[in-house]
Amino acid sequence: MKPQVAVLDDYQQVARVYGDWDRLRERADVTVFEDHLFDEDALVARLAPFAVIVLMRERTPFPRSLIARLPNLQLLLTTGMWNASIDLVACEERGVVVCGTQVGGGGTAQLTWALLLALAQQIPVVDADIRAGRWQTGVGIEIAGRTLGLLGLGRIGSVVARVARAFDMNVIAWSKNLTAERAAEAGATLVDCDELLRRSDFVSVHMVLSARTRGLLGRRELALMKPAAYLINTSRGPIVDEGALIEALEARTIAGAGLDVFDVEPLPLDHPLRRLPNTVLTPHIGYVSQESYSVVYPQLIEDIEAWLDGTPVRRMHSTVVPDKAAYAPPVRP
Repeated sequence: MKPQVAVLDDYQQVARVYGDWDRLRERADVTVFEDHLFDEDALVARLAPFAVIVLMRERTPFPRSLIARLPNLQLLLTTGMWNASIDLVACEERGVVVCGTQVGGGGTAQLTWALLLALAQQIPVVDADIRAGRWQTGVGIEIAGRTLGLLGLGRIGSVVARVARAFDMNVIAWSKNLTAERAAEAGATLVDCDELLRRSDFVSVHMVLSARTRGLLGRRELALMKPAAYLINTSRGPIVDEGALIEALEARTIAGAGLDVFDVEPLPLDHPLRRLPNTVLTPHIGYVSQESYSVVYPQLIEDIEAWLDGTPVRRMHSTVVPDKAAYAPPVRP
């Protein structure tokens, strides 16, 4: 009997566009699910027959409790080479092989700048105005000479810093292990976190979600920001205390926020962020691009073929995932 393969959370109906799943026709039966399930019982009912489950990033978390309830699961795949929402220890204990892919494109850095510039120029506001018959209702700001604060200066943060210099911005940065020398190499100045928040006109988050970074920006930290400053988060929602952020946006103690990530995804229809006018919201698309999908979907199929051949590739192990126990699966309110 051929193994059953489930491809989850294909919101955009692109799995079959970017991946030649027909290559597996003789060796496996593939089912693509386009909706998202929050409830674990519903997931168990749906996924019980499947030996292979394909995840798109962290759309559907795989904690120990879910893994334990899927006795037929043998292979778990994810895009990228780490996924904080998979309990790799539980997979290893169960003998479930976990494999990943390379990642393609520089979409997250690009989206960071799209959000920053949309906020600076009030693009969503003036776009809505012109469609409603109004003309020149908003006044934007020029970013040259202003200060960009980067929380995290890794691969993505460094790209954002390089673009900032082209805009003649001042760049300051902080992360726990960042050195002055490394910051200077990226064209930034190392400061402590509180100073970064006080000085920045734009604060952009580029950190991995972990026990150390969860809730990094809470009420105290957001209160340090200038009333005219903007926050941009393209990393992970829980790095910022969402309740504290909503309070700051409602009270206008910060000017606005550009957000691609949220505590609960997809964002519930009644979520307060949807009604705040001083936000620019995108649906976690930093990794969503033609270039990225053209890399990850073919490699997911390669992963399955290699596993079927008895020689898994791009395996993931618990010893190489940062803070694997820190991820708390989101619960729909």
